[in-house]
Amino acid sequence: MPRHFLVMLAGLALLAPSSGALAAEPDCTAGAPALPPELAAWGTRDAVTAAVDAAGAATGPITIGRAVDASLQPAAAVDFAAAPGKAGEGESRAGLLGFTVETAGNYRVALGAGAWVDVIQAGTALASTAHGHGPQCSGIRKMVDFSLTPGTYLLQIAASATPSIAVMVAKLP
Repeated sequence: MPRHFLVMLAGLALLAPSSGALAAEPDCTAGAPALPPELAAWGTRDAVTAAVDAAGAATGPITIGRAVDASLQPAAAVDFAAAPGKAGEGESRAGLLGFTVETAGNYRVALGAGAWVDVIQAGTALASTAHGHGPQCSGIRKMVDFSLTPGTYLLQIAASATPSIAVMVAKLP
């Protein structure tokens, strides 16, 4: 094969879009990105244990704007406040965490691992208003937004493959 033909093929290969796993992996060597102000406390988390029922979770331990590392329970041991939107597979983990909203507005639930999350009020799962992924390299895997009014809520986590999960509830500007 003529040399110029090989050079042209190599050049075309460089222009072709990448479809391999390397394209999906972000380069996080520069560290975590700056987070928006409402998520700024993501990197500092207190350890808590998620409750196995609504009564155990009613008074906390989530404070709006503060992140926690929540130890989860085997899903079979959890008495869910409402049927989870997604059941876990196999030995999934779950738990309930209480929080209080003092000011009406839009709130974001951020999770550090894959799991199903519901916000429950008076035994009913509330509809989310938006969902997406956290910024690359931030450690935030999932974000779900809810429009909330003043009151007490339960954050219900289900279908987690991990025994603990980073969680934060933040008020959006």
